[in-house]
This record gives sequence, C-alpha cells and structure tokens, in this order.
Amino acid sequence: MELRHLEHFVAVAQDRHFTRAAQRLMVSQSGLSASVRALERELGAQLFVRSTRSVELTAPGRALLVEATRALASVRAAQEAVAAVQGLLTGTLSVGTEQCVTGVNVPALLARFRAEHPQVQVRLRQANSAALTAEVGAGRLDLAFVALHGPAPEGVRLLPLTCEPMVLLCHAGHRLAGAAEVRWPELDGETFVDFHPDWGSRSLTDTAFAATGTHRQVALEVNDVHSLIDLVGHGLGIAVVPRPVALKDQAAALACVPLTGGAAPDPLWKVSAAVAETDRVGPAARELLTYLEPSVKPLTASVA
Repeated sequence: MELRHLEHFVAVAQDRHFTRAAQRLMVSQSGLSASVRALERELGAQLFVRSTRSVELTAPGRALLVEATRALASVRAAQEAVAAVQGLLTGTLSVGTEQCVTGVNVPALLARFRAEHPQVQVRLRQANSAALTAEVGAGRLDLAFVALHGPAPEGVRLLPLTCEPMVLLCHAGHRLAGAAEVRWPELDGETFVDFHPDWGSRSLTDTAFAATGTHRQVALEVNDVHSLIDLVGHGLGIAVVPRPVALKDQAAALACVPLTGGAAPDPLWKVSAAVAETDRVGPAARELLTYLEPSVKPLTASVA
C-alpha cells in the first residue's frame, strides 16, 4: 500500500470532491482517480459512492479514513522527528482552539512559534471542544486548546491549563442585575441564550442545572461569543458563561453576577491542551507546549 494512495484517498474523503482534491494536491484529476481505484483494487472494496455532484464514503471507506489519517500522521511525525534530531524543526503544526479559551493567548503563542520556527507551516482551526478533541484523536490536529468536561476520548490526553468560575451575564435592567450573587435555582423559568450542546461551557452548564434540579429553557442557541453577548445585550435572554466571556470589552455594559448554590462544589470551566497519546506527539507540538505557562511544563515533560 503506497503512502501517496492513502494521501489521495484522505484528500478526496475530506473534500468530498475529486476535482477540488486534485486542485489542492496539485495533481491531475485523472491521476487522482487512478490512484483511488488502485487502492480500491488492492483492498478489494469500494471506498466511495460517486455521483455527478458529490462523493460519499462507503462503510469500508469510513473505516479506512480513520486508520489512514492516523497512519499519515505517524509518518509525518517520524519525518519531523528525524529533522528534529538534525537540529531542524520543519513540517506542519496543526492547532485547534475553542473561542475565548483562557490561560493561553493563542494568537501570541502561534506568532512567537512561527517567528522562532519559520520552516514550520502553522495551521489553525476554530471549532467546539468536542469536535477538536475528536480531531486530535484522529490525528488531524497536533494539539488543541479545549474546555472539555468529562473524560477525554480514547487516544487523547488533557493537560490542564487553568479554570474559571461560571457567572451570570444579563442586561443591566434585568431583575438580577444588581444582586451580589445569584443561586442557580433562582434562574428557574428564565429564558437563556447559550452555545450549541457540543461547546464545553454548554455541557458544563447543562450538567450544573440538572444537578440542582432547576428547569431551564434555552431559546436562543449560537455558535460564537459575540452573538451571545449581542443577544443578551438586547434583553432577549440571560446567559451562564465562563467569567472571561463576561470580562470582554463587548460585554462592558452588561451585568456580571457570581453564581453560587449549585452542585458541590460549584462548576468550574476548565481549559486544557488536548494532545494525542505519547507516541504520536510530534516535535513541533512538543515545542509549542514548552511555550505554555510554567504550571503546564511538568505535564509536557511526560509527553516528550
């Protein structure tokens, strides 16, 4: 099985389109199609269902995509390890982050890394924590900064960075805006603005409300922090968010009220660096981890 066949297969699977994949790989479409057909013959299975408009993975194709992605990531890590021994840091560093993670300044971190290692191509993907940890586990991301609550997926380790309390964010004219603190049960019956369920803070908040037996109606679901702040600012609902969200400049006109009286102890928004199993962390990812706060460095030593 040739590596280029796997590379071509993964590209088509990601783009769901032969023409786009060929353009991205800078190969001819006929050559890409021939490569995929050769792989199908070797495996004795059809990997794609082709139509005039799209390409979909078959069941064998979905199974192969998981292992092919991991195999290619391992090959890339091996190449980068050899370069690192020779004193060079090359290749690609793929990083993911959820919005407004605290404990790490992602733009500043990547800017420093690129300045010190110009031969490494840096890529960034922003998504929810559940998707990002899955990408790390599949080998599509080298590491990700996430707010994941509960156990990490198989093949992923979480290196804790920091934690923050959850607070109530509401319009200045809301009945609870002037309170010194608010108990979770006092929010019963309110209309909420919140992120989609696969965001780290949403899962934490859902768990906290369930633990107190408090009813909650999420009427407005958003996929970015600024939309949440805007909706709360227009009085369309209240939100329970990690404290860093309430401290953003865009939320300056809103009321931020501490929460108490939830499950014991009150929930904390925990931010971590998600990395793959020890043997799959490449040199570039290891180097980036050394840039983090000193409290994380003892953990990174076990990753190397």
